[in-house]
Amino acid sequence: MIPYTVNIKLAARTLTGTLNLQNKTAVDWGWQGLIAQGCHSSILIIDPKTSQTIQVLERHKANVVKVKWCRENYHHSLSAPYSLRLASADAAGKIIVWDVVSGTAHCEIQEHSKPIQDMDWLWTQDASRDLLLAVHPPNYIVLWNGDTGTKLWKKSYAENILSFSFDPFEPSNLALLTSEGIVFISDFSHSKPPGSGGKKVYIASPHASPAHTKPVPAVAPAPTGAKKALNKVKVLITNEKPTVEAVTLNADCLQLSYLPSKRNHMLLLYPREILILDLELSQTVGVVAIERSGVPFIQVIPCAQRDALFCLHENGCITLRVCRSTNAPDESGAATDPEQCVQELVYDLRSQCDAIRVTKTVRPYRMVICPVNENNAALAVSDGRVMLWELKAHVAKPALNPCSGLSPLYSPVAFCGSPLGQNQKKIQDLSLNTMIGQSLVLGADPPPGSPQQEVQLKFLLTGLLSGLPLPPFALRMCPPLTTKNINHYQPLLAVGTSNGSVLVYNLTSGLLHKDLSVHSCEVKGIEWVSLTSFLSFATSSPNNAGLVRNELQHVDLPTGRCFAFRGERGNDEPAIEMMKVSHLKQYLVVVFRDKPLELWDVRTGTLLREMAKSFPTVTALEWSPSHNLKSLKKKQMLAREAMARQTTLSDAEQSSVESSVISLLQDAESKSEGGGQAISAREHFVFTDTDGQVYHITVEGNMVKDGARIPPDGSMGSIACIAWKGDTLVLGDVDGNLNFWDLKARLSRGIPTHRGWVKKIRFAPGKGNQKLLVMYTDGAEVWDTKEVNMVSSLRIGRNVNYRILDIDWCTSDKVVLASDDGCIRVLEMAMKSASYRMDEQDLTDPVWCPYLLLPRAALTLKAFLLLQPWSGTFTMDISQVDYIEKDEIKGLIQEQLNSMSNDMKSVLQDPELNLLQRCLLVSRLFGDESDLQFWTVAAHYLQSFAQAHQLSLSVPEGQAPLEGTQTTPQGHLDICHDTLCESFYFQRFQLERVHLQEVKRSSYEHTKKCADQLLLLGQTDRAVQLLLETSADNPSYYCDSLKACLVTTITSSGPSQSTIKLVATNMIANGKLAEGVQLLCLIDKAADACRYLQTYGEWNRAAWLAKVRLNPAESSDVLKRWAEHLCSPQVNQKSKAILVLLSLGCFHKVGEMLHSMRYFDRAALFIEACLNFGVMEANDSSNKLISAAFVDYARLLRSLGLREGAAFWASRAGDAGEQLLEELFEGEEAVPVPEEEEEETEALENAE
Repeated sequence: MIPYTVNIKLAARTLTGTLNLQNKTAVDWGWQGLIAQGCHSSILIIDPKTSQTIQVLERHKANVVKVKWCRENYHHSLSAPYSLRLASADAAGKIIVWDVVSGTAHCEIQEHSKPIQDMDWLWTQDASRDLLLAVHPPNYIVLWNGDTGTKLWKKSYAENILSFSFDPFEPSNLALLTSEGIVFISDFSHSKPPGSGGKKVYIASPHASPAHTKPVPAVAPAPTGAKKALNKVKVLITNEKPTVEAVTLNADCLQLSYLPSKRNHMLLLYPREILILDLELSQTVGVVAIERSGVPFIQVIPCAQRDALFCLHENGCITLRVCRSTNAPDESGAATDPEQCVQELVYDLRSQCDAIRVTKTVRPYRMVICPVNENNAALAVSDGRVMLWELKAHVAKPALNPCSGLSPLYSPVAFCGSPLGQNQKKIQDLSLNTMIGQSLVLGADPPPGSPQQEVQLKFLLTGLLSGLPLPPFALRMCPPLTTKNINHYQPLLAVGTSNGSVLVYNLTSGLLHKDLSVHSCEVKGIEWVSLTSFLSFATSSPNNAGLVRNELQHVDLPTGRCFAFRGERGNDEPAIEMMKVSHLKQYLVVVFRDKPLELWDVRTGTLLREMAKSFPTVTALEWSPSHNLKSLKKKQMLAREAMARQTTLSDAEQSSVESSVISLLQDAESKSEGGGQAISAREHFVFTDTDGQVYHITVEGNMVKDGARIPPDGSMGSIACIAWKGDTLVLGDVDGNLNFWDLKARLSRGIPTHRGWVKKIRFAPGKGNQKLLVMYTDGAEVWDTKEVNMVSSLRIGRNVNYRILDIDWCTSDKVVLASDDGCIRVLEMAMKSASYRMDEQDLTDPVWCPYLLLPRAALTLKAFLLLQPWSGTFTMDISQVDYIEKDEIKGLIQEQLNSMSNDMKSVLQDPELNLLQRCLLVSRLFGDESDLQFWTVAAHYLQSFAQAHQLSLSVPEGQAPLEGTQTTPQGHLDICHDTLCESFYFQRFQLERVHLQEVKRSSYEHTKKCADQLLLLGQTDRAVQLLLETSADNPSYYCDSLKACLVTTITSSGPSQSTIKLVATNMIANGKLAEGVQLLCLIDKAADACRYLQTYGEWNRAAWLAKVRLNPAESSDVLKRWAEHLCSPQVNQKSKAILVLLSLGCFHKVGEMLHSMRYFDRAALFIEACLNFGVMEANDSSNKLISAAFVDYARLLRSLGLREGAAFWASRAGDAGEQLLEELFEGEEAVPVPEEEEEETEALENAE
């Protein structure tokens, strides 16, 4: 058996229950790996890996309507540490930004007093990490500084704003979903409010817009059910007044989100379909429709790592739909067979989880997915449950019937961005992009003989948190801790619920200990009769005669055995009002509404006395704490001793008998302690009748004696409750008066509290503790009965917004309150509801979350994992490393290391894991968005350039390797990296996209846009066909016909080239930029076109054009200029610039930039990786950078206390490093430096 240690100090905590409807949208899963969820006015912080609540934040007065974790898209250092920041908004318009670990508020923000409609942190964090955008009803968006609470700007719009979505590829784009349509803002910036009112767009179906006849394919397939749904495709149109039809279309729209997996795509969610829009064309390019019998959608979350959608349905089922691969048509022309031609984006259902039972009170509210790995989903249910689903991939057997229509999914071979070594360990299902390969997206079948595995996806329920059921509750804390029971005490709280079950919580951990189904109706009261058993009673609703069914059950906790304590009694009798167990747990009084009370013996379960009909009606009753147990025990001891002496004298010769006698005695002893029949101590109780007269009754064995009566006190009304402890007796009445009796001094003192009916009064446990907890209809108070004064008070409307349903003491200085918001709160005596510090908590399972550590310790932990092996050995024990720090902090770091999964530990200790893989894995573990982005792109391009080197193609720096050399295992970067992808793949993707737009176009504008795109992509034949489609009555007919002629007749003769170039430059000078660029592209002067675009500030367009049209050398010039622009102070997107330079292979420049931005850890590790892969030679120019980066990293490690690591990096940094090495180990030979001194020197260095 595990030795049971008692934690006598209970933490203040909140046990939460069902959610309010306003909490529906208040749930978020952060990069930090935790889930935040609003529950009434509190916020739960849940760890999904161990499924336990690790913090409850209390400060809001109104229901929480939105919660959002801060993004982690910045480089973390001591000045920008790993910290848990959360913004929450409530129905009264208040926003609080929390420091979650300490449970305190960074700042509180209030603009209006209406519920916040939507809010989110800005995802670009180069300029500032603290910016928060919020929608204040009805029509304002306000940008706040979430650290200081300052308002940066405010902007109002014409319509009511329902929600918004940031463009994940372009920080200046924002889309607002309003009550009438969508507003696109393209000049969003943190420095000033958007200038214009944005571009308003209405949603309408094609029938409402002027029809554009589109060529019908020769063999049109017969429309099936799904195809019919597609014929009703909705478009985006920008005309001013929408038709009636369009308005209803917009009113149904549940959600709008940009797709993070590919640029310029957006989804609109309707109850029965999801529309995928291509924003360049403002037209639907894909529809996910539900059949007539299907279950409607509530919410959809698009993934970033793959083009996939997590959808939540009304029955609580989560489905994963993955975009079907489109077979890219040959570049020679469009695909010949219309069936093969791309018709639209199709999302195939790949996996779904089980639904829940939906009732009036139980319905799914929201789903969130893990942003780091995108393979875990959590579902919040209205009854307070949180279901944690994990997506698992398992190797599929090749299908028997391949005609099922679904193309197979393949899993990638690489692990953490690098090919898997021969004996390398890997983590199964690390993230979505390691579960599904890219072959799906491109549509090319996997090359023959490649070791890809076909996989199928499944959802697994890996965790479940459940809350309290609906109120009302009846609370009772188990008997208090004493010196006798300290070795096996557990602080258990019994909670009786409205459905008849009794929940027992262990308050040390706050976890449910037992859930016992005891009664068939609402539990009205609970009384403990020992540390492990209790009595509870419930009454059914009364029949016509006013009689009920009473259930009084005795429950034994360890076994869960229940039996009816009153036997057959209980049917058709007046309701039980209360029951009271005596102090020695010998007797039980049961009080009925219109029937005399019953007195029971708890130990034997026998009825001692049923009072006569003439017995007065009881209004309040309490047992006296005094009894004669001590004197009885003394007498018994004397008798025993005598008995023992006699026995041993008479049987002196039989020593064998002696032992048996003693065992007999021990037997008797244990019986008497278990409350056998050996001793029956005398106990008393007092009660009052309807006139306020106090009766005193003595019980001994089965004797019941009537004692003295005390006449009523004139100042008191009808007595409602009594409490007795020591020499103090307190009476409370229905008018809010408290009467304190000092029995020793025979004094009484009445105090009017003016708070109405005194519902309950209870003395605190503990010897000499005379604190009293009083419950009223509108709150509670704590009184000190020694001094007769009030210690603290809680009142509805004044300092809380919930009503108190029941109260009790859980320790001598903590109270527990049940409230009508479905929560049970353990509070300090001051009854201030406060969040607790996370690091003071006793968690049952250790939680992996480096954010809980001190900033310095979190960075140390990261360095410890990144710099394995330490002095040649892989270890997960920080004490084996030369690390100068307080033991307490070392212990906390070690706890974090221990809480990692065994798989993760074995992979991190695998010598096969290369540096790039390690960096990627650690950035995933830490949920570090900026690190993850950087290392994903770095790993990809380092390997592809290294491979090009090995093929001895001397690729000049700043130029992408040629298409033929793409032999890296993953082939290309995912399209979610947009312009960072290889040109050849980017081109193919853009071509595919134009073909799709072509199929979908439904008006002249659409056709024109498609033709323009095709010209830029160099698809002249197809563009001419589109230009010739223009109908003769169209005003642009003449213009388009001439353009078609021009495109077909362009020859590369000198004069025509120069003429066209002149015309193009004139056009550009006169504001026709797009037309001029097209002409330049026609004569293969795309490089000039890019320069013009950049001059006119169209940087993204220029990058796009460079990717699809230019040769590597020209393209890299354009992109380098873009990177310089991104670094300029007014743009300030250096992190993006670094990624662009990585994709060009300018590794030396990247190293310099990282070092100059003081990202010392990233710079050193990156340069090390470059040296490992042989893409950076150690020559004079690079040596300077290498030694500077390494020595700065060594200094950083020294400031973290990792001396061994500092010495290793300093030893590789040339002359500068030698000096640092001397500093590190100066005086080491003579005397080891004591720890304190070393810390002081460190502090000084940090200050410098």
